[in-house]
Amino acid sequence: MIGDAFGTEEVWSTWDFVKLVSRLGIDLVFTWIVVSLVYGRLYRNRELIFTCYIFNVITLALCLLLRKVPMELGFALGLFAVFGILRYRTEEIRTRDLTYLFIVIGLAILNGVANKKISLAELLTVDVLIVAITAAIELAPRNRGSGHAPVLYDNLALLRPGREAELHADLGQRLGVQVVRVQVHRIDLLRDAAEITAHFVAAPAAAAAAAPKSDADPPAG
Repeated sequence: MIGDAFGTEEVWSTWDFVKLVSRLGIDLVFTWIVVSLVYGRLYRNRELIFTCYIFNVITLALCLLLRKVPMELGFALGLFAVFGILRYRTEEIRTRDLTYLFIVIGLAILNGVANKKISLAELLTVDVLIVAITAAIELAPRNRGSGHAPVLYDNLALLRPGREAELHADLGQRLGVQVVRVQVHRIDLLRDAAEITAHFVAAPAAAAAAAPKSDADPPAG
């Protein structure tokens, strides 16, 4: 009677519950490594960490539950269209953050749709490979000091073509890093400011600027 009220044939299935918990456990372990140990350690963006976990769990639940329900192609395309609309109505998201979202959604889909044709060894190998590549690239010493930061910049004169070196030096002095590239997103002439993204490396700008200057100085005496 209870099952009929919810449109199900049975209230409890021990084997299905064990499969659900097992897949959820495997998925959350690898998601925790990527989101908390890698992304959280490097970027400390609590908002995206929350988003990654929620996206992962919801995607896994959809894959696990809907794979038991026959769906027509139109319904499946409509579901992805809804996700697309939600994506385009959100604020601009950085490419790296979007990549992490894609990773956690991919892990959820892989662990959710795997069936008897895929062995446990194959599934775990793919999970480990995705997590290992992500951790190796992100935690490599040469990559840990590089990054980018959004900046509301007030010196529009330096945004003119041909003044890139001055722009990098000015931003480097203000931010305390060595700026290597600048992206201009929006210029607000009323506020006399521009929304830019400064891409930098670990070496402090002051140290980088001091090195060539010391070579040019004449010897004392």
